[in-house]
Amino acid sequence: MAFTNDHLSFSRLSRYEQCPLAFRLHYIDRLEAAPGLPLLFGKAIHATLEDLLREVLTLKLDGPLNEARALDLWSKQWMREGGLHGIDVFQEGVSILRDFCRDEGIVRHESVLDIERPFELQIGRFLVVGALDRVNALDAETIEIVDYKSNRVLFTRAEVDSSLQMSLYQLAAEKLWPWAKTIRLTFQMLRHSIRMETTRSREQLETAKAYVAALGEQIESAAEFPPRLNANCSYCDHKLQCPTYAEALKGKRYVVAENLADLALVAKEREEVAAIAKLAYSRKGELEEVLRARIEKDGEVQAAGHKYSLFTIANTTYPFEATVERLVEGSGLARDEVLRKVAVIDKGALEDLLKESRKRLPRAQVAMLRADVETLAERTFSQRFSSKASKEVSS
Repeated sequence: MAFTNDHLSFSRLSRYEQCPLAFRLHYIDRLEAAPGLPLLFGKAIHATLEDLLREVLTLKLDGPLNEARALDLWSKQWMREGGLHGIDVFQEGVSILRDFCRDEGIVRHESVLDIERPFELQIGRFLVVGALDRVNALDAETIEIVDYKSNRVLFTRAEVDSSLQMSLYQLAAEKLWPWAKTIRLTFQMLRHSIRMETTRSREQLETAKAYVAALGEQIESAAEFPPRLNANCSYCDHKLQCPTYAEALKGKRYVVAENLADLALVAKEREEVAAIAKLAYSRKGELEEVLRARIEKDGEVQAAGHKYSLFTIANTTYPFEATVERLVEGSGLARDEVLRKVAVIDKGALEDLLKESRKRLPRAQVAMLRADVETLAERTFSQRFSSKASKEVSS
């Protein structure tokens, strides 16, 4: 019996794009999902932000967001979400929420139009549903759709400008708020305190609708749902039910480029090996977390002929003023020359200082300071290998 979509959504479409087998396991076979820590963490952060801003709307609050209240909501969400664990993960959530509260500055309840606003769109013969994380009214003619992302890696500009998710959100916003003459689309990258903004042309929106309709038809006409090994497999909530994932962890290969002059085969093998390597490295991290937890409890673990323990790595730093003075005295060089030779600003320390400045300075002033500092940066460049999926065009 052929599968029929009762509705479509961005999450359904993106799951099918990434791996048809994951789509089948989740939506057709309806197997129980087992989301990993990254998915649970993102869900909990989203829920905390929803609760925090829902209070702004309900209580009609104006002013800075209450950081203490945000952390209290995070603690409660942590307790509700049984799969979260680890003090480092909890602290990461605390840091994200503190930065969020500081970055928001003054929030007025009238400027927040809605939180988690559900929507429905009719595209072709398909009903497309979803929810908008946050909708802001910027002025009498302009609204902003904000989607929170807890990704560790920033999107590229091309990914932001071509995002199907944002195209669907604009179509939804046009339907829900027809008075808005301008719609801004923003990915708020929570781990980086960065807002990535984009817009959509009418041509882009029409292309998005055509693509959604075509993908919906493709899903329903599919005779089979093959696995597609990719970089996201280690995060898949059905990986333990996927034979291809299990085989990849064992290093099973399907493509070997015996003829290295055949670039198509070379590329296919390279992508397969890269995916297997990433999955193996991610699995190694999961296993080490289990061992680490036992080591912290028992002090040392012996298993399968191996002894596991934790060891300390020393990081050496030198106090700035005292070290410079000692170098000036001992080398006979002038202070300016010593500074030119040894003094650099650590990027991580600089970021920490700028974040700390947001406690005391207006957001715009900190942004200007960051931009000024960037003009002073000296950059070195090296070539790195890049691999991105591309669409083949046949003539």
